[in-house]
Amino acid sequence: MPPFSADQTPDGRYIVVRGRLWRRQRPDLEPAERDRLVHELMDGRRGVKAAKRTDNVDAMAEARAQVDRAKRGLGERGPVWWTDGAPDQNRRLVENTSYAEWYADLSEQGGEP
Repeated sequence: MPPFSADQTPDGRYIVVRGRLWRRQRPDLEPAERDRLVHELMDGRRGVKAAKRTDNVDAMAEARAQVDRAKRGLGERGPVWWTDGAPDQNRRLVENTSYAEWYADLSEQGGEP
């Protein structure tokens, strides 16, 4: 697991963006697999953008499905990748989660709020 940073929860499961938790990628992914999935994710996002420009409903559905597949493969969506039984708190306001005290302490120290 990468070293701790201020925008990452101490257990490495989430990053905090504008006060909201977002699930991180699975730390057990092989670098080649992670790269492949990130490329698939970026291709899907470009596909979403192109489909919006042309109002192509079918292309939009396929591009969004590609984004979802990549995010599930990366561990950012779908079943959690940790094994200790802790619940998923993805997309929740950090102040309403088990990380609230950590976040408040971080804010007092000049970290992200």
